Amino acid sequence: MLRGLAEFVMAGRRQAVLAIVLLGLPPLVNLLTPALVAMVGMRKGMAAGSVMLLWALAPASVWLLLWGNVFPLLVLIGVFMLAGVLRSTGSWQNALLAAIGVGAMFELYLYAQPAALDLVFEQLELYVRANNLEGVQLDQLRPVMTSFLAAFYMVLSIALLMLGRSMQAMLYNPGGFGEEFHALRISQAATLALVGMILLVNVVQGLPEAWIFFLAAPFAFAGLALAHGLVARKNASVMWLVAMYILLIFPTMMYLLILVAIVDSWYDFRGRLPKSS
Repeated sequence: MLRGLAEFVMAGRRQAVLAIVLLGLPPLVNLLTPALVAMVGMRKGMAAGSVMLLWALAPASVWLLLWGNVFPLLVLIGVFMLAGVLRSTGSWQNALLAAIGVGAMFELYLYAQPAALDLVFEQLELYVRANNLEGVQLDQLRPVMTSFLAAFYMVLSIALLMLGRSMQAMLYNPGGFGEEFHALRISQAATLALVGMILLVNVVQGLPEAWIFFLAAPFAFAGLALAHGLVARKNASVMWLVAMYILLIFPTMMYLLILVAIVDSWYDFRGRLPKSS
C-alpha cells in the first residue's frame, strides 16, 4: 500500500498534489501528508518539496480554521525542516539533533497558547476528583505536561520523517533505509554535549527538568537503531524486537535503552559483533 502510494506521488506533480491535498483532510490519515512532502523534498530537492509544502498547507489550514487544531500544520512544518536537514547533510544524527529544535517549537506554541492544553487538564481534573487524589497539584504538572506533549510531537515528527525516507527507499534504494537506520549512532562529541545538557538541567535550578524529554530522544532512537542493527547483523529472530517494544512500556526499559545508546557512542557494539552469514 505504501509503495503504491509512493509510486503515485512520484509519478508527477499533479498526482502528488492530489494525494497530498486529499490525504491531508481525514483524521489519522493526514499523518501521511508530512511524510509524502518530506519524500518529495528528499528525492527531488527542497525547492520541489516547498511546492508540495504549499499545497499541503491547504488541508492543514482547514484543520486550523474549522477545528482550531494547529498541530497538523506544526507537524508538517517540523517534518519538512527535518527533511531539509537530512537531505543537506545526509546524517540521521543531525536530523535527530535538529528535532530538538522542532520540539522546542512545539513547546513555545503550547506556552504561547495555553488553551491547547486545557482539554487535557479538564480530563485530568475529572480523574483526580473521581479517585480522590487530593494531594495532586495540577498546576505543578502543567510545565511537565507541556514539555511531554511537545516531546510527543517531536517524536512523531521524527517517525514521519523516517516513514517518508522508507517510502523513498522502497522506490529508489530498496533496503537503503534499513541500512541507514541500522548504522545510526550518536557521535562522542554530540553525546558529551547532550549528556552535559541533561546534567545541567538536573543541577541548575530554574531550568525545566522536562527538557530531558527533548535531550534524551536522540538516544532513544539511536538505541532502537542499535537493537535493529544487532538483530539484522546476527540474523536473529524478529521476536527479539517484538519483545523489546513490548518491554518499552516500562520506563526502566526506556532508561536502559538510552543508557546503552550512550555507551554505544564509544563502544560500537555493532562494529565489534561478527556478522552472521
